[in-house]
Order: sequence, then structure tokens, then C-alpha cells
Amino acid sequence: MWQRGFTVVTICGLLTAAHPVSAWAQPPAEPVAAEAVPPEGAVASTPPAHTETPGGWTLTLSAKDETQAVIPPLTTALSSREYVVGGTFSGDLAGPDAGEPPTGILEVGYEIGCGIDMSTSNGVSLTGTAGFSPNIGIIGTDVISPLPDGIGPVIGGNIGGGVTIGLKPGIINVVPVTEKEFTGAAPWVMISNFRIKIDGCVGQSFIRSYAILTHETEMSEAVLAWYGTTKVV
Repeated sequence: MWQRGFTVVTICGLLTAAHPVSAWAQPPAEPVAAEAVPPEGAVASTPPAHTETPGGWTLTLSAKDETQAVIPPLTTALSSREYVVGGTFSGDLAGPDAGEPPTGILEVGYEIGCGIDMSTSNGVSLTGTAGFSPNIGIIGTDVISPLPDGIGPVIGGNIGGGVTIGLKPGIINVVPVTEKEFTGAAPWVMISNFRIKIDGCVGQSFIRSYAILTHETEMSEAVLAWYGTTKVV
């Protein structure tokens, strides 16, 4: 009887050694967060613009989360440019304490520069000339022939042609998107998936955003302008 009990105790000890305690296991690795992918056509905004008015107000204008993506124009013309743009444009007005909040206008839009302008010229055109020049001359032969020399009419013709392209120096197209009349110290405008297009542009084009903050009072008006990064297309 004593020998049988010893055998059972021995087997139990072996089973315990074959299965280690789970407390010694390594903890599971934490998942690594994926890096944020910038949106298509992301553009770095320029630093904020500041100004101080004689009335003691400080105006600030800035932008963030700007995008300017180039897309094929709907006209499929080589002289057309089309973009999908977006961004958030914010103003800030700080001044002397007053009973009424500040009022004004926040305008946001885009400027598109064209290296060569073809929209206000004659474009591509074909030119040609054709005509006849009748005259009187001596006709005859240089070989022995029964035909005598004599005087008779001679008719000549001329045809000419060419291609002309009317080009003008570069032009800047201003495309206003919105003008927001506001009452308060922190106006803002958000633009998303907005399409803008110009025609008659040859060669390189340039695009940049702009914002204009106007602070209005009964006695004065202060204007602050901000311009974004110029993108070459």
C-alpha cells in the first residue's frame, strides 16, 4: 500500500513540472499605431499674419489643413487648369473691452497665375493668301517648231499660308470663394472639396490661397491680408 501511494505522488509531481505556471509567460506586445497619412494634395500653410490698428485692436489671420490637388479638367483642353482645394481659415480680433463684439468681413479665395495667357488673345488661327496675276508676254518655243513666236496673255498664280498663335504675358486670376460677415472675435471659414478652374493658360501655372480680414467700426475700417504657399503646377 505504501508503494502504490508513492507512485501516485511521483506522477503528480511530474505533471506539475510539465506545465509551468502561466505567471511566468511574456505579456503580449502592444499594437503599434499606424502613422497618419497626409491627405492628397496637402499644402503647408504660411505663418499667421498680424497687424495692430490705431484704435488698439490686434488682428490675426491664419490657415490650417490646406489641400490643393490637381485634377484633369472637364473640358480636356490642354489650356485649362482645374484643382480641388480645401482648408480652414481663421481670424482673431483682440482689443479694448467694449460693450459690443467686433464686426467685419472674412473673405477667402484663391489666386491662379498663368505664365502665358491665351484667353484674351486671338488664340490659334490659320492664315492664307491666294491670287492670280495676269500679264502680257512673249510666248514661243525654244526648239524648231512650225509654231511661230508671238505675243499672248500669261496668267500666273500664288498661294501662301501660315499659322499664327496669339499669346500675351502672364495673368493672375482671382477666384473668390466666400465672404463671411461676422460678429464676434473669432471668425472662421472652412472649405472642402471645392473645384476651381481657369481656361486659356499655356505653360506652367501657379496657385495659392488668400484670406482678407476686415474689422469695421462706425469710425474706421482695418484690413489684414494673408497669402498661402505658392504651388507650382
